[in-house]
Amino acid sequence: MHYGMAIDLNRCFGCHSCAIACKVANNMPKGMVYSSVKTVGGQQRDTAAGTFPECEMSYLPFQCQHCANPACLQVCPTGATQKREDGIVWVDSELCIGCESCIKACPYEGVRTLISDEASYYLDVVVGEFDAPAHKAGTVEKCTFCYNLIDRGEVPACMQLCPGRARYWGDLDDPESEVAKAIEGRETVRLNEEAGTEPSIYYLK
Repeated sequence: MHYGMAIDLNRCFGCHSCAIACKVANNMPKGMVYSSVKTVGGQQRDTAAGTFPECEMSYLPFQCQHCANPACLQVCPTGATQKREDGIVWVDSELCIGCESCIKACPYEGVRTLISDEASYYLDVVVGEFDAPAHKAGTVEKCTFCYNLIDRGEVPACMQLCPGRARYWGDLDDPESEVAKAIEGRETVRLNEEAGTEPSIYYLK
């Protein structure tokens, strides 16, 4: 089994529901995101490139790519960065020492966050899933593909609220899975393939 995701760039219209769902489900502190939506266009969010009327703008949902050959795994000195048998890459906060080796090795800039101090929150109450990460100071965090939800037979939080139904999830090794069927026959792109990390997120064009 090899869990992965496909994201249809023609269906994504930049609403950020995926990023918001992720942030709430994981009870994230201020300044931390696992998932974001980048604007492909101008220098600012939701701005187009070019000169009117020849303008172009699109969106790129972005998160940890859960690589089959993760660079972060190779450099972690404590074994905190781990890869499950189903392909999900995660960080064990009990083993992480916050050395940032994984951040420096990762070819996908911005998918990891070092929690340098005690986390502070927007709300005074805990939100999200009962088994959301603890967000410990001095550790590095990143997208987990919501393995806590996956292990309960659910799908990642980023998929649950997507109004454009732009995301597909499942076992990449199973030709009958939703994600495998979404990829079949479509033109796909994987980010920074030249790095040799074999990302598990496919972008459908």
